[in-house]
Amino acid sequence: MKDNFEFRTRKSNWSLWVIECIDPNCSWRLRVSKIVLKSTKFVIQKYVGVHSCSLLNRNANHRQATYVVIGEQVVPQYAGVENGLGPKGVQTFARMKLGAQISYYEAWRGRKHAHTLIRGSPKQSFHVLSSYFHMLEKLNPETITRIEVDGESRFKYLFLAFGVAIRSFRYMRKVVGIDGTFLKGQYRGVLLVATTQDGNGQCYPLAWGIVDSENENVWTWFLTQLKEVIGNTDELALISNRAPNFAGYMTEISHRYPRVAEYLENKVGFEKWSWCHYPGLRYNITMTNMVESLNSMLVNVRNFLYVALLDVIQEKMSKWWNDRRIVAMAITTPLTPS
Repeated sequence: MKDNFEFRTRKSNWSLWVIECIDPNCSWRLRVSKIVLKSTKFVIQKYVGVHSCSLLNRNANHRQATYVVIGEQVVPQYAGVENGLGPKGVQTFARMKLGAQISYYEAWRGRKHAHTLIRGSPKQSFHVLSSYFHMLEKLNPETITRIEVDGESRFKYLFLAFGVAIRSFRYMRKVVGIDGTFLKGQYRGVLLVATTQDGNGQCYPLAWGIVDSENENVWTWFLTQLKEVIGNTDELALISNRAPNFAGYMTEISHRYPRVAEYLENKVGFEKWSWCHYPGLRYNITMTNMVESLNSMLVNVRNFLYVALLDVIQEKMSKWWNDRRIVAMAITTPLTPS
């Protein structure tokens, strides 16, 4: 392919593969066959590696430069990285390394095929999800996982809280921020996250969820799972941006629905929905910035399949916790580093 010589298949079956140069007068050919009939290994029986055809037969738009071949060749460019080459980068790779000119669409398909080879297909991702959670629970004591399915056993939601986060919550500030960010994979969805802060003011993720959309039923389900993780105490403060200017709506509510306004003010109480009236400790945390910083950390992997995305989350959280453990072990006073 790199020299732009094309070939055609002369014979192909379960035990024999014969290819030859596209020029019938050229001597280049390759013949391979199975070692034994029931084997999966092939052996080269004949190979003539010199082309005797004209150089005019060379074609940069190589017929063998399919998206499958391109995808297999660019796999190393994506292994161990979050983003890797884009379609234009794949086009450049094919031209420089393989000597093939491919279209943007073929490059996009090749990139997608490389992702499938590394991270599996969407069907495989859903199929191994329960096994993946089982191994997480086995290797991370006290980890809590949940998978919710519909009446036809199709995936709806998932919930994940690592055991180390659950055990450490007792030492964290009792302020929990919740938020969601849209995913960009084939099946879309929303990534939910609940996080708090440690004594050093650093983000400390508590739980993760993947759902189909943000609505009342979804948040009720997620918060129910979260309650099992962190419990429910009087000192706990929950911060969300789902209604960031709720207090500003009170004037309009008072005009349109005076009975609702009276209920919120007198029955529910200002402290339940107004930051300035909240009696507990919020440590000057009034927005979900700590959650949004986690979302920005994952901006390059929001198109990953669910299991691959959870793998990235696990890797990043493990690194965070290990780095902070090393810093904490070096502290000789009861005060935090900063």
